[in-house]
Amino acid sequence: MTREQAYSFLSEMTKSESLLRHARTVELVMRAMARHFGENEEQFGICGLIHDADYEMYPDQHPAITVEKLEQMGEAALAHAIAGHYTKWNVPRESMMDKCIVAADELTGFIYAAALIRPTKIEGMTAKSVMKKFKTKTFAASVDRDEVRKGAELLGWELRELINFIIPVLQEHQEELF
Repeated sequence: MTREQAYSFLSEMTKSESLLRHARTVELVMRAMARHFGENEEQFGICGLIHDADYEMYPDQHPAITVEKLEQMGEAALAHAIAGHYTKWNVPRESMMDKCIVAADELTGFIYAAALIRPTKIEGMTAKSVMKKFKTKTFAASVDRDEVRKGAELLGWELRELINFIIPVLQEHQEELF
């Protein structure tokens, strides 16, 4: 699957500007993770881009619709990573892509939300400020804090390390994202 095909796939089921932006932010973080771990940047990026493709149109079946379509297309690795991008779904994380999508998804969304309320957005943001928001249960209350911690653990990183990894990725693309 090419990035162009992936974007078309995403656009078929996702219309919400905020969900499309989330897809893009996770794509960027996944690409950076692929570079860091010496993995396939294109495949990681596509995984990040389409991980929530069916969420808006089929929230009660998410991610089954995306997984089924990917399996039909012969994209088994992408299907598996997306099937397990939330640890409570009990899909084993077998590859680095499987682990990275868990690490990237919730935390990237959280960091983005934290940046939105700052006057300078992502510019100048630090892990310390993100950690402070993380401890505030009422801020971005829908973000599963345990899932965020598990994502860092899957990579063998401290949570602060993962935050420090993600912030510069978003900063690099701040004109596009904010």
